[in-house]
Amino acid sequence: MTSSSLIPLARLLAAAGRLSRTAVWCGGALTLASVLLITYDVIMRRLFSITVGGADELSSYAFAISISWALAFTALERANVRVDVIYQYLPVRLSALLDWIALVSLGVFSVYLTYYAYDVAMTSWLNNSAANTPLATPLWVPQSLWVLGLAWFSMVLALMLIRASVALVTGDIATLKQLCGVRSAQEEAQEEAATGERLVREASA
Repeated sequence: MTSSSLIPLARLLAAAGRLSRTAVWCGGALTLASVLLITYDVIMRRLFSITVGGADELSSYAFAISISWALAFTALERANVRVDVIYQYLPVRLSALLDWIALVSLGVFSVYLTYYAYDVAMTSWLNNSAANTPLATPLWVPQSLWVLGLAWFSMVLALMLIRASVALVTGDIATLKQLCGVRSAQEEAQEEAATGERLVREASA
């Protein structure tokens, strides 16, 4: 496979990265909104004995939705937890093969998770299920947003797996490591340094 034939795949991965980053920001905003709602509810109950109602329920929905939409960005940034006690001492090609196997395993898990999450949402839709709370929220609404996040995670992993498989077959170990390998201490230090420089520039601006 020539480098020119990989350009569409690279563009798809880049677009997936941009969309996943946007989803993370939206999920963060949703989580922050739920925190503010809970804070407001606690203050109102403490000072005026008035409760907003449903703050805990809405925050649980926000938490689940924001997590599902953050999974794709986590995978693209290689921020998921990996146990690398032995991994770091293995030959490069063997560790690259393990990276590929780990990506396959994660992809299989995400597909199963998405399938059963979809089944839960569809059951709620067909049965017209509602939360047993004062809000009586139709459960398929938050569950559908949750499932969409998981489905996007599976799609991103599929793109990553295709690119990683091509890199493995062609012997492009560097690309495979960059795509799904365990982040080295040097990479993490460089990222922290870059973040620190950016914060200093913003503070001095």
